[in-house]
Amino acid sequence: MTDKTKPEIDFHEGPEPTDLVIRDIEIGTGAEATPGATVDVHYLGVDFESGEEFDSSWGRGQSISFPLSGLIKGWQDGIPGMKVGGRRELICPPHLAYGPAGGGHRLSGRTLTFVIDLLGVK
Repeated sequence: MTDKTKPEIDFHEGPEPTDLVIRDIEIGTGAEATPGATVDVHYLGVDFESGEEFDSSWGRGQSISFPLSGLIKGWQDGIPGMKVGGRRELICPPHLAYGPAGGGHRLSGRTLTFVIDLLGVK
C-alpha cells in the first residue's frame, strides 16, 4: 500500500511534444522496472491540451497490475528504469499513445499526460 495521494498534474504551456517526455517527480528506492516486467501502478491520465482527466486508478480506489508489453508504447518506453516508490510523469504524443486521429480509440490523435506511481515489479 502507498501513503501517496492522487497527483495533481500541472498544465504545460507551449506546443505539444512530438517525442516522449519523461520527468521523475520522485525517485524510488525499490526494485527497478525492466522492459519485460509486470508492474503494479497507480496512475492518473489527462489530455495534454485540455487538462481533462480521462482515466485514473485513483478513482477506482485500487492500483492495477499488468505486463508492460501489453501497454501503450509510451508506457513501454517510459516505465523501465523507474524504481518502486517512484512517481514519474510521462507525456505521450499520439504515436506513443493510441495512434493518429481516426484510429478508432476515443483518445486517438491526442497527446496524453500520465503520472504513474510504481508500487511493485514482478
